[in-house]
Amino acid sequence: MSKLIRLAVVSLAAFIWFCAEAPEPEATRPPNIVLIISDDQSWTDYSFMGHEAIQTPHIDKLASESMLYTRGYVPTALCRPSLATIMTGLYTHQHGITGNDPDGESRDPANRDRMVQVFERSPTVARLLAEKGYLSHQSGKWWEGSPARGGFTHGMTHGDVERRGRHGDDGLKIGREGMKPIFDFIAEAGESPFFVWYAPFLPHTPHNPPERLLAKYQAPDRPEPVAKYYAMCEWFDETVGELMLHLDEKGLRENTVVLYVQDNGWIQTADPREWHTGRAKVSPYEAGARTPIMLRWPGKVEPGRDDRTLASSIDLAPTILRAAGVEPPEEMPGIDLTRRELLHERKHLFGELFAHTAVEVEQPEANLKYRSVVREDGWKLVWPYRANDEVTLMIRGQTADWMRDEAELFNVRDDPHETKDLAAENLEIVTELKSQINGWWNLGG
Repeated sequence: MSKLIRLAVVSLAAFIWFCAEAPEPEATRPPNIVLIISDDQSWTDYSFMGHEAIQTPHIDKLASESMLYTRGYVPTALCRPSLATIMTGLYTHQHGITGNDPDGESRDPANRDRMVQVFERSPTVARLLAEKGYLSHQSGKWWEGSPARGGFTHGMTHGDVERRGRHGDDGLKIGREGMKPIFDFIAEAGESPFFVWYAPFLPHTPHNPPERLLAKYQAPDRPEPVAKYYAMCEWFDETVGELMLHLDEKGLRENTVVLYVQDNGWIQTADPREWHTGRAKVSPYEAGARTPIMLRWPGKVEPGRDDRTLASSIDLAPTILRAAGVEPPEEMPGIDLTRRELLHERKHLFGELFAHTAVEVEQPEANLKYRSVVREDGWKLVWPYRANDEVTLMIRGQTADWMRDEAELFNVRDDPHETKDLAAENLEIVTELKSQINGWWNLGG
């Protein structure tokens, strides 16, 4: 064998060894996933959405770096079922978590565990990611027992059902008491891809912002409860900034997908006891169900602002799974948010609202109050489910002023705060949208 041939053979062998032993290029590794979930915040309450007072510079920056959908929705405007939809990629009537608490004594561990067992029947993002080698961390709101029961490998909430609270006990410290548990988890993950569930109890009550922030929003013509809520929104924004800065400092920006959504809306009134009259949380209206939705993926998703296309929290699970190289289960109805051509073809988004406390854990229809649909051109139908009138016309023991017997029709592109019911003069549209709802979930209505 000539010297030249021997040199070529040695070079080839060295090349093969290098390819086998060299670390996997960063670009080919599955991306990390960070999911940020705001708690009880209106879709209007950001500076990037035009709020006249609230300052959210860090979330504004995230929005500018993301594909931002301002016409985003959650199918159910209540925290526990909304979070269950985000984790499973299923509508509420599919995953079965219709309310925050079970019928009967909600603090009875046995009763609460019945609902967790219902939740466990559905696939979860964390469980499916684990099959691809992901480590996952739960912080903030988590109702469904031990984080491990949702598929998380790490978490802050107690696994002991006797000790944990309704919302997530120790997990609720995140943000309010710093971000260290998440930062420690990221360090522990090392070279493994990771999924962070950041669902802080912010700007949720108790509205107890730092004095330095409260002072910014206090004004003679602004009620103190409103000033506190505004300050809470900025406090939450600061924690998002801390999380984004940490990703940058650790060199993780380029290979991390960041998603943002609210669990439900909110309207802060001068008297906090009147929150339920505002057609927001626990209502099917825009103030309850609408949310900005963001997707930041450097080099993969071009930033932009879309004020027209319909997006939903049911889209988050398939987006996360496909980014990680996991094919979403067939029962997931959402659309991968990176597939903008499919989003542009979407003509309708559906919603459903149930009793805060489940009348029957195993039968979603028994708890149903409303179904709704919004059409791409802005027409939105809110349709009460009459079969449950006697049970569902109460919220926390008080009849809500916004409850109606008949279907209401709004055009939310022209009238985003739903001030004028146009049903009587648009009966054909009402009929068409009712048909769409029954085609989605037919209850014989």
